[in-house]
Amino acid sequence: MADTERTRRTDGTEAGEGTEVQGFHLDAYLKGIGWEGSRRADLTTLRGVHWAHLRAVPFENLDSFGGTAPSLRPADLMAKLVHGRRGGYCFEQNTLLALALRALGFTVTTVGARVTLGASTVESRPRTHMALRVEIPGDPRPYLADVGFGSLGGPAEPIPLATDEESRHRGRRHRLVHLPHDGPLELWALQAYATGAPEDESGHGHGPGDTPGDAPGGRWTSQYAFTLDPFEPVDAEVSNWYVATHPHSPFVHRPFAQRTVSDGHHLSLDARHLIETHPDGTATERDLADEAEVRRVLDERFGITAPEGLALLPTAAAG
Repeated sequence: MADTERTRRTDGTEAGEGTEVQGFHLDAYLKGIGWEGSRRADLTTLRGVHWAHLRAVPFENLDSFGGTAPSLRPADLMAKLVHGRRGGYCFEQNTLLALALRALGFTVTTVGARVTLGASTVESRPRTHMALRVEIPGDPRPYLADVGFGSLGGPAEPIPLATDEESRHRGRRHRLVHLPHDGPLELWALQAYATGAPEDESGHGHGPGDTPGDAPGGRWTSQYAFTLDPFEPVDAEVSNWYVATHPHSPFVHRPFAQRTVSDGHHLSLDARHLIETHPDGTATERDLADEAEVRRVLDERFGITAPEGLALLPTAAAG
């Protein structure tokens, strides 16, 4: 089957390898993320663009918190994430990265995932995350790419789509494993190595597929699980709408922002609670004083210009 037939696009277009789609501009995107390296469709470019995007574009949910579902149209993604001093969550981030990688000559398939962090079972979570399966011309191994997970549990660079092969990039450790399930397709899980892993919903201290690590208190923790059947544009639209509007979605009730600053340096904001993880693994936490400080920190530390008129703190957190 030809590449253009098996490439799945979240924008619904049928552009061939190495071409751009209406509303997306590769030059502007690469300039926006600060990538000045090679444009050859190889592993070096894939890793470089992935890391540059992760550092340049913050994770945030201000649209959904403000009551709207973000657009996944290429022109809107460019206006918001590249030109607008804004960020986005997985559907926006990985749709934008997929557009860029296809324009560079990679073959990309979007896949839907269930976030398993903190879950008791894989099946208890819907497919509310989206990642990318990337093929490099001439390389027999596909890669998992994901700039939209936000937290340190997400990969800093693409990792080979192979089981039990540990990847260490930018101070993060990841691996892919297979989990048992009843479906006909193999169920993959992205695991991150961490110490002091959070307890799951049952209070047992671990989630699906989690295993002890190689150091006291360390654990391989499943971040999300996925199969490799393509996540079509209509699937992304439905999941995007659900995440942005469903009353049970946490993104509706309070603002979140995350930013990868450098190797091991990460910022996380949950309403007014700010966590800064340092390259040595230590973390500092504090509650921001009020909405004015939240807006200032988003601007100065996360590179996010919050929409005017948007109340950034939920009522319970504003007092």
